[in-house]
Amino acid sequence: MHNSKMTREQYILATQQNSLPRTENPQFYPVGIYGWRKRCLYFFVLLLLVTMIVNLAMTIWILKVMNFTVRLLLHFEQNFWFNFVQKEFPSHAEKLPHSLSQHGDGMGNLRVTKKGIRLEGISEFLLPLYVKEINSRKDSPLVLQSDRNVTVNARNHMGQLTGQLTVGADAVEAQCKRFEVRSSEGGRVLFSADEDEIVIGADRLKVTGTEGAVFGHSVETPHIRAEPSQDLKLESPTRSLVMEAPRGVQVNAAAGDLKATCRKELHLQSTEGEIFLNADTIRLGNLPVGSFSSSSPSSSAPRQTIYELCACPNGKLYLSPAGAGSTCQSSSNICLWS
Repeated sequence: MHNSKMTREQYILATQQNSLPRTENPQFYPVGIYGWRKRCLYFFVLLLLVTMIVNLAMTIWILKVMNFTVRLLLHFEQNFWFNFVQKEFPSHAEKLPHSLSQHGDGMGNLRVTKKGIRLEGISEFLLPLYVKEINSRKDSPLVLQSDRNVTVNARNHMGQLTGQLTVGADAVEAQCKRFEVRSSEGGRVLFSADEDEIVIGADRLKVTGTEGAVFGHSVETPHIRAEPSQDLKLESPTRSLVMEAPRGVQVNAAAGDLKATCRKELHLQSTEGEIFLNADTIRLGNLPVGSFSSSSPSSSAPRQTIYELCACPNGKLYLSPAGAGSTCQSSSNICLWS
C-alpha cells in the first residue's frame, strides 16, 4: 500500500512540473529558401521554361518548313537502334524488322528510298557533294546549272587530278590523256584525240565552213570525192599543187568535165611510162600555125582547112598546112622563134 501511494504521488508531482510554464524563451529557425535566393530560383525556372517552349516551337517550325514526315523520323530512329543492336548484339540483329530502313520517306524535295536519295525539283548544294551515281527521272533530262561554269573532276586513289571537263560561258574544255566520242549503237569510236593523233571514225566528214578546210601540212587520204551534184575543186592560189602517189594518181570525173588551169606551166611527166590520152575528140587550142607555100600555087585553090600537128625538138607543138606529104620541115620556122 505504501509503495502504490508513493508511486501515485510521484506521478502527480511529475505531471504538475510539466504543466508549469517555462521561464526560458526558445529560438525558432525557419526552414526553406527565402529572400533573393528564392527570387533567383524562380527566375531560372522561368527562363528554363521559356527556353523549352522556344526550343519546342523552333523544332516544330523546322519540321514544318522542311516537310519532315513521321515515316522519316521513324526511319532515322529505327536505323539508329538497328545499328546499335547490330554492333552490340549481332546475333539479335537479324530478328529486328527493318522494313522502314529500306523504304524511308523524306523531307521536302528529298526522298530516302532503298536505292538511295531522290531529289525532286531544284536543289542547291553549298558544300561538296560526294555521290557514287547521279540519275535523272526517266521522263526528264539531267541538268547541272551554274552561274559561272560546271566542272567535273576525276581523281585517282591518291587524290591526283586525272581528268577534267569544264563547261564555261566561252568554251568547253577537256583535260585528259585521251578524249573519245562513241556512237550510241555498238560503241564505235566516232572521234578520238590524244597527244599523238586525232582519229575521226565517222562514215563521212563534212566541213560546212565557207573557207573550207585548211591543212598546215600534207594530207594523206585514199579518196577525195565531192558531194552529189557538186564540183570538186583542188586549188592553190599562191603556190603549186602537187599530188603524189607511189603507184599512180587517178583523177576521174564520171559525169562532168575535168579541168586543170594554171598561170604559167602545166607539166605532165612520166619517167618510166607513157602519157595516154584516150578520147573521141582531142582538142589543142591556140596553137601557132606555120606558113607553107606549095610549089605549084593555084589561084583557085580552096581555103586551107586541114592541118598537120607538128612538134619541135624542144616539145613545142604547132600546126602546119596539110599537103600530100609532111609539111612540118617546111614550117619549122616556128621552132626557130621559140
